[in-house]
Amino acid sequence: MKQSHIERYLAKGIQTLRHEDPELFDILEREHERQSESLSLIASSGGTDASVLATVGATIVNVTAEGYPGKRYHAGCRFVDMAEQLAIDRAKKVFGAQYVNVQPHCASFANHTVMQSLLSPGDTILGMSLDQGGHLTHGSPANLSGKLYKAVGYGLDSKGLIDYGQLREQALAHRPKLIICGTTSYSRVIDFDRIRAVADEVGAYVLADITHIAGLVAAGVHPSPINAAHFTTTCTFKQLFGPRGALILIGRDAESKGPDGSKTLSQIIQSAVFPLMQGSPEVHTIAAKARAMGRLLEPSFRELAHRIKSNAATLAHELQLRGYEVIGGGTDNHIVLFRLPAGLNGEVATRALEHCGILVNKNKIPGDFRGAATASGLRLGSNTASLRGMGKEQMHLAIELIDTVLRHTRSDQGGFELDESLRHQVNGSVRELCRAYPMPYDALPQRHGDAIESHQAEEVALAR
Repeated sequence: MKQSHIERYLAKGIQTLRHEDPELFDILEREHERQSESLSLIASSGGTDASVLATVGATIVNVTAEGYPGKRYHAGCRFVDMAEQLAIDRAKKVFGAQYVNVQPHCASFANHTVMQSLLSPGDTILGMSLDQGGHLTHGSPANLSGKLYKAVGYGLDSKGLIDYGQLREQALAHRPKLIICGTTSYSRVIDFDRIRAVADEVGAYVLADITHIAGLVAAGVHPSPINAAHFTTTCTFKQLFGPRGALILIGRDAESKGPDGSKTLSQIIQSAVFPLMQGSPEVHTIAAKARAMGRLLEPSFRELAHRIKSNAATLAHELQLRGYEVIGGGTDNHIVLFRLPAGLNGEVATRALEHCGILVNKNKIPGDFRGAATASGLRLGSNTASLRGMGKEQMHLAIELIDTVLRHTRSDQGGFELDESLRHQVNGSVRELCRAYPMPYDALPQRHGDAIESHQAEEVALAR
């Protein structure tokens, strides 16, 4: 089949990069190889399909397109309009939403956009506290959300579950204008309907940030907030396996009137994204969102979502079998948060595991006496491993390797000590596992030199 214009252009870009900037090309090549041979259990990571990456690099990026489909401020937007409408239509179908805005650059910005559309400085918001599993943009004092607004927090009960009673008490006491639900390190099902009932009781809006569970929601294996919350936000990367970007979605409340009664909630968000918060959108990213949404509509994605959930449950179970305290007693999504043994902190544990090719992130746990820079827990996630096709047996091995490293790591004046032979052994097991379960788009040979030869062969083929 004859190559299209866009295929030749993208191939030429890779060739040009390699020949004209070999230093940068080598960095990118080695980073790709690192991802290929590392076991990523970072909950905030996923994996971007090669077709999504190609879309991000397409020449559509050259178009300036302030405004919305059919209402642009610049000429030449006919195909941009088509791409954006395709992304909107597909996202509506994926999530069962009545309104979708696909222009937000990231989920944090999407959250701030919702707040800016509804609130005035000094208004009260109620969100899950950062040290209980919430996100910076849910009212943390370190974030703009905690500086612009009066932020009140809710958290977990003695079992590590969302304390809905406390949430209601805080809402009744402080009468927030916005209640934010959604988390970054909470591993159990969120009862969105219960939170909406509290919001209705106090006259508040609900923002559901589902960045960490969006894939499970899309696949129907986690309750959806689309019709429970007034606004739903998500990134399009982590569990949707798309580009770096975000969505703002509205369900049954799309045509409900906003605070002043003059505009609907969908109209408020439409003007809040542009022109209030953003200028020209990243049209290449919007096109890539359309591609990602298309992949979510495929039957195979539901299978992946079930594997994500099953693998996380296996990670939690294997940790518990080895005596680790899993926060919340288990998991209903892709996240597993656990307490490190005495004598280890999150910083040391993360560095030691990375030294062995296993990627996790340090994380505060409820009641943590350590700061976020060190923390007393680790957070695991099953997104990337599941995308690679790994299953329960591989999750068992992953925890076995993690446990081995943690049991043999010793803190040493800000660093760590780990037997070199053990590090070599674990690294070998990790490489063997990752080569047996490569990323779906990854055809890299095992050695860097072979990878270069492979690229040379591709260039020869393209030249023909």
